[in-house]
Amino acid sequence: MNAPSKINILMVDDEPGKLLSYEVILFELGENLIKANSGREALELLLKTDVAVVLMDVCMPEMDGFELADVIRQHPRFQHIPIIFISALLLSDPDRLKGYKAGAVDYISVPIIPELLRAKVSVFAELYRRAQQLETLNKELRRLSSRLIAAQDEERRRIARDLHDSLGQELAAAKMVVEGVRLRDQPSNSMTELVDASSMIDRAIQQVRSISHLLHPPLLDEVGLLSALRWFLEGLTKRSRIGTFLDVQPPAFPRLAPELEIAIFRIIQEAMNNVFRHSGARNAFITLNKQDSHLVIRVRDDGKGVAKGVEEFQSRRIGVGIGGMRQRVKEFGGVLRLENTKPGTLVEVTIPSSSLVCPEPNVVPILKGSLPTATRNGGPGGIVMKSSVITRPLASSLP
Repeated sequence: MNAPSKINILMVDDEPGKLLSYEVILFELGENLIKANSGREALELLLKTDVAVVLMDVCMPEMDGFELADVIRQHPRFQHIPIIFISALLLSDPDRLKGYKAGAVDYISVPIIPELLRAKVSVFAELYRRAQQLETLNKELRRLSSRLIAAQDEERRRIARDLHDSLGQELAAAKMVVEGVRLRDQPSNSMTELVDASSMIDRAIQQVRSISHLLHPPLLDEVGLLSALRWFLEGLTKRSRIGTFLDVQPPAFPRLAPELEIAIFRIIQEAMNNVFRHSGARNAFITLNKQDSHLVIRVRDDGKGVAKGVEEFQSRRIGVGIGGMRQRVKEFGGVLRLENTKPGTLVEVTIPSSSLVCPEPNVVPILKGSLPTATRNGGPGGIVMKSSVITRPLASSLP
């Protein structure tokens, strides 16, 4: 088993003799002991080195310990570094209180008890080491999760291809055989049975095609994200009678990295499946807005709204679908947010521009009229909303 790596302990004091005494006391810990003779030197070392704990004198010229601690706490990278003050003069309760307000986790008086100082520093050193180990494990977990998602996407693609190339082809061949028999002269009873068999095969072929495309839409690879989304939303509208509206900005939306296009499609697919299964909504509004610094994806419905526990991502309330969405977003350094908009639910994903790189400069324009627009049916079915692509701001379309 590998020995634990040494961590850095920063000791700050303007008197070299005190620094030497700290070094002697802490030598038994077996860690890297870094010395700084002033607050300015300590700040320079902090910018270059990851430190587990800072041990500093309170009374120093130019910049005392309180001022140094305040500067350290203002830097986002150092906000959680433990600071231990050491003082021989400022030992009153107001002085200690000032130290704790400046960000200290402990306040030690002189003369120092070596065993006590070693024990306190060793606790923070071990906490830092455990935090590093946890971060390493989290990175490995994220890496494995990313590989699992990639494997799932590849398996979807393989199953979709197999359905199309094997079962789909067999059904197509059976269809041709049945049609060949039907076209020949046959008694009327047999003809009726053949017509029924042909219709059943037609439905089976359509189901295989739908399952294959939902597993992995070929349009996603061949043409890109927008075409795949339009196909998916149009199909969802036909199956569920939920009106879907897609708004894309800019209208000449660029191609994104293939992995990101797959992730965005899956996120919107999962969000829309949740709208269909849980929301009771009549309409859903999907927006893709690419800006200079980030890409924003929003899915909003006019249904009953998400529960508070789900909105807060409580582990007992969210399912595999939302968990998968969060993981996909994290892979690209993004943020997923859920909000009960009363009525309805808003799913919002923000992805930084650093993840939007595409190896191909292709641009897929949105053609007005490429899908049927929303229509109103006055018959018994009430309002029927068909899938629509709009290029104006979505706010004007929201209820």
